[in-house]
Amino acid sequence: MKIQSGDYERLEAYEKMRQNVLAEFSSMEKQMEELKAQGKVKSATYRQLMGRKMTYQTILKLYELYGIR
Repeated sequence: MKIQSGDYERLEAYEKMRQNVLAEFSSMEKQMEELKAQGKVKSATYRQLMGRKMTYQTILKLYELYGIR
């Protein structure tokens, strides 16, 4: 496969997106731990974070599946 114009920019964009997803995932985990420590696992905020975390976890698995690490 030949490297074409724009390929490096696309790769850079994927890397930035991956880093952002990892940072957001980590932040969500910390927020969830804090809420759990406060006994707020049934709160709307905790449930929203859980949904977002699952979405981000799926994205990270797709990156791994396609070798974007």
